[in-house]
Amino acid sequence: MTAPLLEVDDLSVEYVTDARTVRAVDRVSFSIAEREVFGLAGESGCGKSTIANAILRLLRDPAVISGGSIRFAGTDVLALSADELREFRWRQVAMVFQSAMNSLNPVMTIGDQIADIFTTHERASKRNALERAAELLDLVGIPRDRLRSYPHQLSGGMRQRVVIAMATALRPPLLIMDEPTTALDVVVQQEIMAQIKDLQQELGFAILFITHDMSLMVELSDRMAVMYAGRFVETAAAQEIFVRPSHPYTRALMNAFPPMSGPRTRLNGLGEGVRFHDIPDLVAVGPGHWVAPTAGDAPLTEAIR
Repeated sequence: MTAPLLEVDDLSVEYVTDARTVRAVDRVSFSIAEREVFGLAGESGCGKSTIANAILRLLRDPAVISGGSIRFAGTDVLALSADELREFRWRQVAMVFQSAMNSLNPVMTIGDQIADIFTTHERASKRNALERAAELLDLVGIPRDRLRSYPHQLSGGMRQRVVIAMATALRPPLLIMDEPTTALDVVVQQEIMAQIKDLQQELGFAILFITHDMSLMVELSDRMAVMYAGRFVETAAAQEIFVRPSHPYTRALMNAFPPMSGPRTRLNGLGEGVRFHDIPDLVAVGPGHWVAPTAGDAPLTEAIR
């Protein structure tokens, strides 16, 4: 077997202040193979984006990586120098952030922003960089004349496509996609998801796909993990979790979204104030299927259903 592309082992991230220390990510481990799509699901505040920022070492004070390791293609990411990090962030791993409007510079044209990647990282001429920017727009189905547009002149779906195009510019082996369809209507969401699938098949990159939407997660991912309060509570093949969710929080998260077809059913919320305390380590419940035991949280387990 070939070594994983990304290996995260016992990763912990804490937010340290004078008043208190909060552990946002607690001893999380997972790996992603080449060309694999690994999904990370959970409600807002569970630590998903913190993991993504830790992988790219984009954490800001007061956040610190307090334990564990991150290796990419065998290289220790936590040991990279500032110059090595600049190379790593676009050429090896690129990220599509939650809000395209916040990711794009509002006073620069789309063409200049994409071209800047090539002039900075490959020292391409401005003319060559703009031509390559136009090719990237072709790749994501945006007319070339939009190179002269500013972000506010594009629809939400077009802005998201631009950000995805920028992330693929240097053909990195791994893309991190943090809620790439947030704030888009369901039709545009499906268009973006289809675009991501097509690009992944054409360019062959792996994906760490982060969302709170389990239906999107299962649609795209090969394997996935469900995260709660900084820890994984379940991980398995995406279809396995969809058919046989074993942890009560996984079932609650799946029931929090309405079905796209079939009869109308009552939606059950996640349960205000409900919390699992002292989440234990995962145990195997089947081939490649790992779940955190809940025996010690029986009353809360019943409450969250």
